[in-house]
Amino acid sequence: MKKIIATITLFSSFLFASPAFAYTVKNGDTMSQIASESNLTLQELAAMNPQIQNLDQINIGQTIITELPQKTITLPEQVIYSDNTIDQLDRLVIADAQMKEEVNPQIQDVKVDEPVNAETTKKPVSTPEKASYSDYEIDLLARLVRAEAQIEPFEGKIAVACVVLNRLKSSHFPKTIKEVIYQRGQFQPVSNGEINKPADSESTAAVKAALTEKRNMAHESLFFYNPAIATSHWLASRATTLVIGQHVFKK
Repeated sequence: MKKIIATITLFSSFLFASPAFAYTVKNGDTMSQIASESNLTLQELAAMNPQIQNLDQINIGQTIITELPQKTITLPEQVIYSDNTIDQLDRLVIADAQMKEEVNPQIQDVKVDEPVNAETTKKPVSTPEKASYSDYEIDLLARLVRAEAQIEPFEGKIAVACVVLNRLKSSHFPKTIKEVIYQRGQFQPVSNGEINKPADSESTAAVKAALTEKRNMAHESLFFYNPAIATSHWLASRATTLVIGQHVFKK
């Protein structure tokens, strides 16, 4: 347990140092110049900053991401649940074991070094939620995931999809995937047109995972944001449920 806490403490020092990866635009700066000074190609810099639609037009004071923050610690399922401050580390929960038990309750006392009986694991996981959504809704959700989490790890894409699904269960949000996504002022890809671009295969796979075995990955998360490029005192005041890649998830 001490080793786990020490590792998480080290991870936290990287997480809250994210502003060091951002550059503030000054008079005379260009994206090409910023890319060169950051040892990046223009294409790499553009991929890190999908919010910039026109690479020839950046504004003084605008924040440019020049290096990706430290990735989430790799543990089984690569999922870490955390509170917002170091003094609450005793509440951290590594959810892999619990998640596997919920998804596969038929598996009991299987040790890592022992061969797994095929009869124990061959029973398919049921997919009750997927059947209730149309192909259009699944594709729409995958397009949102691509637009919001294109450079995020696969687990980060799943978590974004889970946020939308969690909102369907909340009395504070609409009751269909389409209405949740197109609710005014909720998702930037809707306002900038990125939602209209086709989903990639990984985003589609992430949505399918969110509808089945990874449905509870984000737990009660209803919001997410990248604190390196977006400031929200309201979101910052809410409880943190999960951190993956550049995204902080809130409930």
